[in-house]
Amino acid sequence: MTNAPTSKSSLRQKANFAKTGRCKNLIAVLEEPKDTKNIGTVIRNINALGVEKLYIVTSANIIPKEWERMRENRELMTTSVSAVKWTFVKVFKTTEECFAHLEKNRFVSIVTSPHIKGKTNVILQNGDFTQSKLAVWFGNESRGISDAAAERAEACVQMEMYGIIESFNLATSTGITLYEITKQRRAYQNTHKRARKKNPPVKPK
Repeated sequence: MTNAPTSKSSLRQKANFAKTGRCKNLIAVLEEPKDTKNIGTVIRNINALGVEKLYIVTSANIIPKEWERMRENRELMTTSVSAVKWTFVKVFKTTEECFAHLEKNRFVSIVTSPHIKGKTNVILQNGDFTQSKLAVWFGNESRGISDAAAERAEACVQMEMYGIIESFNLATSTGITLYEITKQRRAYQNTHKRARKKNPPVKPK
């Protein structure tokens, strides 16, 4: 008789705690992902790390556009460990459409790539990611980020790698990158709750 109320109370406590660590105005963007399982794993990552939203650019309609239908997708539910139920996900048909939406709402976009792309290139641990509104783009599993996205972004972020294979899979890449970014933003939010920074991420001098 007491199990249901206890369960609801526990869930409410978790939800309240999650709010305290959520990184406001931080969006992760997946550009043309090809595997639904990878999408589910990324949803799990961003929910656990406190990223506010996930945007997905897909011309192939790999997942349902409506959030309610996403939560009914068995593969997404399984690979995200039900995190899709608690994560805001928005779908766009094209990179252009997504950039237009982000720019309209004054978000700074950065892309991730193991190779040098864009006007400014930043090593992950050297970057400043405390801008007031930030969107972090990740390319698909085979081709990486598109040239169109790299050209339009403010900077390209790289993770230092020293192996023969110079890439991580999508789930690992999002986990490592967003861990560093959310760590910075939480620290900044805790000490500058009313302050806002508008400059793009740059390597410290």
